[in-house]
Amino acid sequence: MLKTSLLFVSIAFILLFAADLEVTTLNPWQELQRMAIGAVVPDFMAVYAVKEAFLNTVVFAFCGIFLSIFMGSVLAFFFEWKPVRLFCAFIRAVHELFWALIFLPVVGLNPLCGVFAIAVPYTGIFAKVYAEIRQESDHSPLKAFPPHSSRVSQFFYGVLPAIYADIKHYSAYRLECALRSSAILGFVGLPTLGFHLETAFREGLYSEVFAILYCFYFLIASLKYWIKEKVSWIYVVLAFVFISKEVSLSWQNFTRFFTYEILPWPMRRRGVLDGTMDVSFSSDSVWNWGKNILQTEGFDGVWNTIVLTQVVLVGTGVMTLIVFPLVCQHFQQGIPRRCSRYLLIVIRTTPEYILAYAFLQLWGPSMLPAIVAIGLHNGAILGHLTGQNADLIQLRADTPRGKINRYFFEVLPRVYGQFLAFLFYRWEVMMRESAILGILGIYTLGFYIDSAISDDKMDKAVFLILMTALLNMVIDTTSQVIRKRLKISTKLTTSG
Repeated sequence: MLKTSLLFVSIAFILLFAADLEVTTLNPWQELQRMAIGAVVPDFMAVYAVKEAFLNTVVFAFCGIFLSIFMGSVLAFFFEWKPVRLFCAFIRAVHELFWALIFLPVVGLNPLCGVFAIAVPYTGIFAKVYAEIRQESDHSPLKAFPPHSSRVSQFFYGVLPAIYADIKHYSAYRLECALRSSAILGFVGLPTLGFHLETAFREGLYSEVFAILYCFYFLIASLKYWIKEKVSWIYVVLAFVFISKEVSLSWQNFTRFFTYEILPWPMRRRGVLDGTMDVSFSSDSVWNWGKNILQTEGFDGVWNTIVLTQVVLVGTGVMTLIVFPLVCQHFQQGIPRRCSRYLLIVIRTTPEYILAYAFLQLWGPSMLPAIVAIGLHNGAILGHLTGQNADLIQLRADTPRGKINRYFFEVLPRVYGQFLAFLFYRWEVMMRESAILGILGIYTLGFYIDSAISDDKMDKAVFLILMTALLNMVIDTTSQVIRKRLKISTKLTTSG
């Protein structure tokens, strides 16, 4: 594990010299001071003006999570089939903001766009996680079933009771993620909190920004008090009731977009120019079209996305190793530990896109805001999880009394495998985040995708999104191979 860690650190160190870390703002400290004042004196009167955006954020999340749980549960039954696994890997490899940009030309700026943008990638995530939970569950109850009992009966009476608690816990966690996803969808124009946050950021109204963020934190923190299993179905019904009915979905436009408008321009040129909408295929022209995109935008976007991801991966690991002792009972107690836990909750609750947007106001459009934002967000998540694992350790009688020695010689060696498993599990997430932050002006794949959509070149945008998905699938596969080779998992063995 040490050799693997040093290899990734070396790669990140080398790539750091290729990263754009330039600060382009004239006086970032003055802007930081204004943000600090806004954080101390939030304008909660502004929250009332965005009450509909709060409602839309919750409604989009509930509708999207319901659809994805339903579809993901169905796909989980057939997850052992390779086509299903590849399909799920593809749809979850594309960030929900990219899905929103894809659906915008089809359904427009209406609730369906937001709900679909959440439901599609989360379906792939739920299918994978539910299938893994089912595969790792105790299968001994199945031995009591008659030889010819149906697969459905075996699942509902033999498997589901054993895995229900894990499924419920993970689904509740994903609802929190869906709320964050729903909020940032406003940055592409949908009527959620992100829309008003972007406006307030651009106008320098930081008192409004922090008032909205504080209310969003309260919303996330209160989930465990009002999301109860027995009444959760009521919230889903209410979400579909409250969702805006001003929806214009044309099946003809839908099929035309996915069967014609995303085809490479050389295949559509003649049909568009003569008005016949015919398709003509020329392998040479299509090849040259794709080659030109790769040479002018694709390779540059992929390279910058990889650079950003690998630097962030190591940065997240370093932050995790620094912060997890702050929330671990073997190093901190009382008020300091409680304050550290609250701080990590705030950081991990804030969507990385919003963090990056805030840092962008301070330092300008470079990789620096993205590195800090993604590193902080994921470091807070992994710090929390690693701290929880460290709390499960039973210290030996000869444990060193000094905190530094206890950290390096007792606790860290026993949680390091799980820490790496968490880190590599989040690797593909960091890749998606690195790509999507290009929308903010950083030259990753998201920058070129957003530019193509702005120029109404959906064929180029979809081509680049496919590149993003393929790159993410490669990272996911590499992560699985490394975890298997190192024989690490996120489950902690507490014995010394």
